[in-house]
Amino acid sequence: MAKAEILSQIKETETSAKEMVEEAIEAKNKKVSKARAEAREIIKQAEAEAEESADNSMRSAQKEIQSEREKIIDKGNEEAEALRSKARTNMDEAIDYLLKEFERSVHA
Repeated sequence: MAKAEILSQIKETETSAKEMVEEAIEAKNKKVSKARAEAREIIKQAEAEAEESADNSMRSAQKEIQSEREKIIDKGNEEAEALRSKARTNMDEAIDYLLKEFERSVHA
């Protein structure tokens, strides 16, 4: 083989290698771009799921708070009614006592 042919083949091989490197770089860039897009989508989905989970937790906590509030109010109403009943009983006893004392002081 002549030097010219050898040089020509070397140039062809270099050109071919350069094209292969450029194609590999382009393929790599496409894969990186695709991976970044997928990562953004995964992050977006994770954020949406986290927000939904937080909303669910908030609703659950609000229901629990409302339930506890109602229990406290019911207990307070029961206690208030018990105090009213006791006060009525005490008032009746106090009136009876005052009447007896009044009658005794009038008859004395």
